Amino acid sequence: MSLNKAMIIGNLGRDPEMRYTPNGQSVTQFTVAVNRNFKGSDGEWQEETEWFRVVAWGQTGERAAENLRKGVKVYVEGRLQTRNWEDQTGNKRYTTELVADRVVSLERRQRDEGDPGFTPPARKPVETPAGSASGGSGGSAGGRDGDQLDQSDLDDLPF
Repeated sequence: MSLNKAMIIGNLGRDPEMRYTPNGQSVTQFTVAVNRNFKGSDGEWQEETEWFRVVAWGQTGERAAENLRKGVKVYVEGRLQTRNWEDQTGNKRYTTELVADRVVSLERRQRDEGDPGFTPPARKPVETPAGSASGGSGGSAGGRDGDQLDQSDLDDLPF
């Protein structure tokens, strides 16, 4: 038996970028910063940030590109994958990515507060299992009625 499963919670480091493969499949890439606090050998608290490259295919990626923006807190679940290629100078290069099966925004919907002339961009909470067809559960997150992420969605996280 083997298992390749990764789960992270962090903040988007940049807006998602969606592209299409030559055969028309959509693929979205973004980075997630995950912070870790620990006591160093000197007894002082330190913080380190680990950056993850995330790749989301199909509907999962499309929803992420449509609804997520830099700075948003997200939960990402998927598998780790290492790719290699040869660069222009002939050097072998490697990158490890988290291939997302599920992306969930952990942000609450923005309220109409502050500057009355400012309309924040609409951000729908995102939860899209990989491989789900459009129109599967009526477009609602997690099969619930409506499109809002509530506290019960956070309670369903597997940790």
